[in-house]
Amino acid sequence: MQLLREKILKEGRKLEGNILKVDSFLNHQIDIELLNEIGKEFKKRFQDENVTKILTLEASGIAIAVIAAQYFNVPVVFAKKTESKNLDKEVYEGSVYSYTKAQHYKIRVSKRYISKDDNILIIDDFLANGQAILGLKEIVDAANANLVGVGIVIEKGFQKGGSLLREAGINIESLAIIDSLEEDEITFRNN
Repeated sequence: MQLLREKILKEGRKLEGNILKVDSFLNHQIDIELLNEIGKEFKKRFQDENVTKILTLEASGIAIAVIAAQYFNVPVVFAKKTESKNLDKEVYEGSVYSYTKAQHYKIRVSKRYISKDDNILIIDDFLANGQAILGLKEIVDAANANLVGVGIVIEKGFQKGGSLLREAGINIESLAIIDSLEEDEITFRNN
């Protein structure tokens, strides 16, 4: 997606540890016009799937999922990272290791919001090691729902997540795949 690539080159910042900061337009401050185009692109790429729900992880995935959901005309469900008194007792759980936070945590979705009749599209902002997607897939599998695909805004192609998930037979559509984050250059894969 050319518009996204241009935005990454113009506003993305590279940090130590292969971190790409896109917080000026994607996951802290949000460029709504760009998000609308991202939502349209996900709809285009997954239009032949009978998506009934979009699943994401709090917090960065929510805005992207909500914008995309308007084009699919389906609800968004987001997995919560913390237990809370207002979360139903009956939940599906997954386990996630966060690369950026260097910690393991459980994610949860109420059993009321995902069922065996659902065709789930997972949407997230980044794909690096694939752990968030695997945790969300645990929830989909526990519900006996159907995972129709995964939409990723930015994939770090130089990390193992994309190949790990594709080898597992998961349909992944990444809008921008970065093959390297060198000090002076961001290299995109032609996808």
